[in-house]
Amino acid sequence: MRGVRSMTTLPVAVAAAVTLTASAGIAHSAAPAAESPSSGVGTTVTSSIADSPARPSALLSPSASAADQEAAIAEFYTDWKSAFVRNDCQDDWYHVYSPDAYEPYVAEGQGYGLVITAQMADVDPEAQQLFDGILQYVLDHPSALDPDLMAGAQDLSCNTTGGQDSATDGDLDIAYGLLLADAVWGSEGVHDYHALAVRRIDAIKRSEVHPDTRLMELGDWAHPEWTPELYWGSRPSDWMLGHFRAFREATGDSDWDTIRIAHQDLIETLQQDYAPDTGLLPDFVQDTGTDPKPAQGQFLESDTDGYFSWNACRTPWRIGVDAVESGDPRSVAAAQRMDEWIKQSTGGDPNQIGSGYRLDGTRYATGSDAAFFAPFAVAAMSNPESQQWLDALWAKIVATEVDPDTYYAASIQLQVMLIVSGTGVTL
Repeated sequence: MRGVRSMTTLPVAVAAAVTLTASAGIAHSAAPAAESPSSGVGTTVTSSIADSPARPSALLSPSASAADQEAAIAEFYTDWKSAFVRNDCQDDWYHVYSPDAYEPYVAEGQGYGLVITAQMADVDPEAQQLFDGILQYVLDHPSALDPDLMAGAQDLSCNTTGGQDSATDGDLDIAYGLLLADAVWGSEGVHDYHALAVRRIDAIKRSEVHPDTRLMELGDWAHPEWTPELYWGSRPSDWMLGHFRAFREATGDSDWDTIRIAHQDLIETLQQDYAPDTGLLPDFVQDTGTDPKPAQGQFLESDTDGYFSWNACRTPWRIGVDAVESGDPRSVAAAQRMDEWIKQSTGGDPNQIGSGYRLDGTRYATGSDAAFFAPFAVAAMSNPESQQWLDALWAKIVATEVDPDTYYAASIQLQVMLIVSGTGVTL
């Protein structure tokens, strides 16, 4: 569970929401945190993945045949859906179950679910039904602070709990998933996906983008009076550069260019000043208005908040996907920096990728987890010298089965597989 100190200056109406969650995302570990309810979702995938072009600016793809990649994704998705997609609470709701998060249902998981089901539109005949059910769940669980965003967390009965305010990563993926849905199904059905996406994008800009730094805030609860230290914090795994490009395209709002560039500037600064040999980014950044730096000690969650840990493990994927989709030289350079270091530090053996590093590259945790090793495959696609390494990563990924106790790793792994294989929609 996320450890967030109580803020005595908050208004009473929102104090409980911010104190329990400070919904900056989900604290993850290798151990499950809740018992699993029974699944109400079918598990059969009947169609095959359509041929998809390589990512527009990717320099590499796995050497495995397209048929083998398709089969691996279809099998993994079937197992992921069976393990984590549920409709326990209400007939028109589906929701992604998160046994390893601090609550059974979290906004992050619903964002993952929307992105994944939209990407699987050509594979799963249930995809739009599942998407619409997850979307309805999102719409029926608004943030108490900005109702155009999602409340961060719900219990097993699907009642919003301490996470009454928003989680930035969940909202970003929810908005992006809506844009994917508009691209694959159009917006003439039950839901106007495009209109809902634009409404949520505007809310993200209004409530989750810092007005001075233009960096992503930790949630709509970040406030100069309520949470003064956290107000000047940001989380690199929320720096979804490709999402920002899609938001610019969908809304025509050039502020999203400014927002993206602010994040690219800070990525470059952090890599140069704090991780020149590794390119690793920390879980959290503090003092963004004055002297941005990796979090010192326990900033929001734990004493590893300034390390490449359970949040930052996503950054090779988030930055890497912008590199291989947009070809932006700054994103390519940032992704290649991480790729070169991890490849060399492991001797080209993905089994040597640890589950937590200090920014200088020293490991502070042992064990192998897909949340850490899978994202490096996306970064590898940007580097022309990494074919053998990418193939080794892909082999490890496809050999790693869904663990029903670890939704976080499985959801990241599936999204990485979709990107690396070139499957799904490109915005």
